[in-house]
Amino acid sequence: MNFELFVSFRYLLAKRRQTFISLITFISIAGVAVGVTALIVVLAVMNGFQDDLRTRILGITSHAVVGSFSGAFSDYQTLMKEVEREPGVVAATPFVYAQVMISSGKNVSGAILRGIDPQTAAKVINIQENMLRGSLGDLRTEPPSASGSAAQPGIILGVELSNNLGIRHGEWVTVISPSGRLTPMGQVPKSKLFQVVGIIQSGMYEYDNTLAYISLTAAQQFLGIGDTVSGIEVRLDDIYQARQIAEALRSRLGLPYWVRDWMQMNRNLFSALKLEKVVMFIILTLIILVAAFNIVSSLIMLVMEKTRDIAILKAMGATTASIRKIFVMEGFLIGTSGTLLGLLGGFILCSLLKKYQFIELPRDVYYISTLPVKMEALDVGMIALAAIFISLVATLYPSRQAAKLDPAEALRYE
Repeated sequence: MNFELFVSFRYLLAKRRQTFISLITFISIAGVAVGVTALIVVLAVMNGFQDDLRTRILGITSHAVVGSFSGAFSDYQTLMKEVEREPGVVAATPFVYAQVMISSGKNVSGAILRGIDPQTAAKVINIQENMLRGSLGDLRTEPPSASGSAAQPGIILGVELSNNLGIRHGEWVTVISPSGRLTPMGQVPKSKLFQVVGIIQSGMYEYDNTLAYISLTAAQQFLGIGDTVSGIEVRLDDIYQARQIAEALRSRLGLPYWVRDWMQMNRNLFSALKLEKVVMFIILTLIILVAAFNIVSSLIMLVMEKTRDIAILKAMGATTASIRKIFVMEGFLIGTSGTLLGLLGGFILCSLLKKYQFIELPRDVYYISTLPVKMEALDVGMIALAAIFISLVATLYPSRQAAKLDPAEALRYE
């Protein structure tokens, strides 16, 4: 241990003549610890929300979508094989997309009708995992009718949409498409009866309130579009490589096809979450800044108390740089102690939140009942470095004042 560090430890741990100075030192350490703990817990909760939101979105939508600038296209089987040849692509499935009205006889609601292939859709989107009632296998073009009457195609509704319509699993709804047939009286909307064979809950209100699924064949027949599709949904083996794989698919397929990945489709949402995380980091860093002012005041008062000691050290040959280093190291020790305590507190609190989930959220407002927690090493490292850096900056003025002390003036009246 060198001379400066030894003196710093002695000043930090020794019993003070002025108890008030020791109290300020402990308050400084506690302030840094509280700030670091708050930052770790808040950022871990925000990471948990972001991760949970990403999981819910990618549970009901694909990692990438291939479409055509010319609208619906018919050569989708060949295009699917071409897409699946791209490295990083796991599976692909066609879909049909249309806006419709759904009537239950009690209520009417607008919806997004998606025609999917039951055989390949399960490989791309996690519909089955989100089913509350029924299964994807029930989504056949012509399911058998229990009453023996004419069979009707099946439909899967979002849980909020089914609640708005006031219907249950096994009941019947009428799907109305505004793009109907043209008659001498004008364009007449097309309607068809569907049996509710499943209820799905993704955890995202905008999806659960608008999405309705039918089989691809039933959608093509109902919309009268022939053997064409609106696009192809793609599943990737690494969601974080979606942008690069999407670029490669654009080059492979060429015009008139376009490719959009999940990050592009949800850019506004995740950008808002990222901005909120940065803002929370900046705001909570103010707690550490308050603790830094305590460090400044503590060191200034320590310099005043140790004036005689500093003068003696200088008279014995200690350089100005050594005196400055003593107080910089003391501030560093205060900041490091507070940071380590804050890291320990943050780890303990996050572990308790994750294990015991003692903070509950109202189920009628949120789809998650407890706070999700996910700690990231990069965030913890940035918090620790920021706390120590602020603590070091707080030592500059007191250490400079201590180094400027004239030993002759300090010892004149001793």
